Amino acid sequence: MKTHLRVMLLVFVVLVSGISTSNRANGAVSPVTKKNIDRINKRGPYFGIVAPNIFELNPLLESGSFVADENQPYVDCSGRRFRIGVLENQKVIIVMTGLSMLNAGITTQLLLTLFNVKGVVLSGIAGNANPKLQIGDVTIPQHWAHTGLWNWQRFGDGPDDVLPLESNGDYTRKIGYLKFSNFNNKTTKDKHVDNLLNNIWYQPEEVFPVFGYPEVRQHAFWVPVNQQYFEATKKLENLKLRACVNTTTCLPRRPVVVRVKRGVSANVFVDNKAYREFLYSKFEASPIDMESAAVALVCFQQKIPFIAIRALSDLAGGGSSVSNEAATFVSLAAQNSAEVLLKFVALLSS
Repeated sequence: MKTHLRVMLLVFVVLVSGISTSNRANGAVSPVTKKNIDRINKRGPYFGIVAPNIFELNPLLESGSFVADENQPYVDCSGRRFRIGVLENQKVIIVMTGLSMLNAGITTQLLLTLFNVKGVVLSGIAGNANPKLQIGDVTIPQHWAHTGLWNWQRFGDGPDDVLPLESNGDYTRKIGYLKFSNFNNKTTKDKHVDNLLNNIWYQPEEVFPVFGYPEVRQHAFWVPVNQQYFEATKKLENLKLRACVNTTTCLPRRPVVVRVKRGVSANVFVDNKAYREFLYSKFEASPIDMESAAVALVCFQQKIPFIAIRALSDLAGGGSSVSNEAATFVSLAAQNSAEVLLKFVALLSS
């Protein structure tokens, strides 16, 4: 009897192992999920709408403009929920990426790999590096860059010294650098004092576009948004946006929609006046965030039209010395960004 039970248990283990191996062979997408995705794609193409966090996602879902698909309202895959529906008469798939460049890049690649997507629009909040703008304003940059890829130069070397692996084409001095000693608090008898942190040189991303050759790298620092999308946003500049969080907390003027030259992203929440001013003076960056450049880089490599809409929630360290303004204005900024996105999608419908 015991031998018979052992044999049955062994057969069960083999069967379970076989099922597990079969599922792994399909990667993260189960056969059932794949069938659902195939069914959804037959009704496409869709606009992909991405939002970094739940407080940026909810204004879109709760706007009344989004109507979920009654047969297949969402697909869950790889820890993401892809919501299927219609927004302002456009077929859309809405997904939350999560915080950071890594999450944004992974989610965008999943969106483009799994679904029949014809364009991507990002909606969210950002810090503000532009002294001409205020909290609540909604920025639409023409170019995005990832400013978190560095070559950190050793102490003693300077702008005329070749970086490690620069001769191989891995790194460059063309984009520019930040010199830490320019931000020292003290000098000795007005004499320049070096800083052991020395210099960081900003680097372009290695990219492998679908229109290139596999494993043959290209480089990209400033990634342009889709030109047609950017031209269409001219019609959004006179939108009336919210200026008050509540009856007692209002901005000094009504926020505006502004098309700007550049935005930057990195895995850094910037709440530092000196670095804010550096990013504006060096790169002429307006919004500072942690996701947009990742989405832009993935869309660039996949040859998918992209644009990002970022409402300014704080001054990135350039305001009050007491606290960051985001805690007060994040909801207003997220709402303003969502309202501009809704109008933009409506423009695409017309």
